Amino acid sequence: MKKILIVLVALFAMVAFVSGVVAQQKAETPAAAPKAEKPKAPKAMHFKGMVVAYEAGKMIKVKGHKEKEMTFDVAADAKIKGDVKEGAKVTVNYKKDGDKMVATSISAPAAKKPKAEKPAEEKKAEEKK
Repeated sequence: MKKILIVLVALFAMVAFVSGVVAQQKAETPAAAPKAEKPKAPKAMHFKGMVVAYEAGKMIKVKGHKEKEMTFDVAADAKIKGDVKEGAKVTVNYKKDGDKMVATSISAPAAKKPKAEKPAEEKKAEEKK
């Protein structure tokens, strides 16, 4: 009977120590810690309109639909396509950086060339027809 009692006391002691270790491991697991959120990349947006003011490499101010004006800082690595100048129609791709809007690319479509006048001989030939 003493042997059974000693074995039971030993088993209870083992269970007590093991359960304490298991409980401690569960509290330390990283799954219990809140997951860190990934920082979101700024969403790319665009704005179309006519250039009101432009300083190459610094800023551009564009007047768009319903007389809405927006001013953008021009990024150092911004891609400029076409002839950007005051009065030109442009599309500005930009991203928000805090409270600023930073232009990542500016494109101005090529100006349409007026049709060249036909030589006088061809005009006369068309009039006779």
